[in-house]
Amino acid sequence: MDVLVEHIGDLQFEIRARSHTIECDQPIENGGYDEGMTPPELFLASLGSCAAFYAADYLRREKLATEGTRIRVTAEKAKNPPRLANIRIEVELPREMIDQHRTGVEDAVNRCLIKNTLLNPPEIAIEIHHLVGTAT
Repeated sequence: MDVLVEHIGDLQFEIRARSHTIECDQPIENGGYDEGMTPPELFLASLGSCAAFYAADYLRREKLATEGTRIRVTAEKAKNPPRLANIRIEVELPREMIDQHRTGVEDAVNRCLIKNTLLNPPEIAIEIHHLVGTAT
């Protein structure tokens, strides 16, 4: 997997993956133009969309209604070090379900790649590269 993030001005960034592009910005009160989600919002969106994929996949396989399925992801900001904490994934299903299917949806969401990455953190390496012929 590969994502490219490029600074496009002030506090704005363009994020590209495959043929898709999204904008990242800060709210006006943080000095941005509020033209896109902030990095923490994108992080929660990633977790939420992953959970939604797994929930809908379970519902589809069980031939249950998927339309109207919604996921809300909330978190609190914590300090020392700055991070998101107390992350909560809420699943809203389009219909009342028997316990077997409620458990099935929960088990499916627990298989979410992003959730499991957070629970089993990867090593993160930082490499600094310089464009040829540029120096400041």
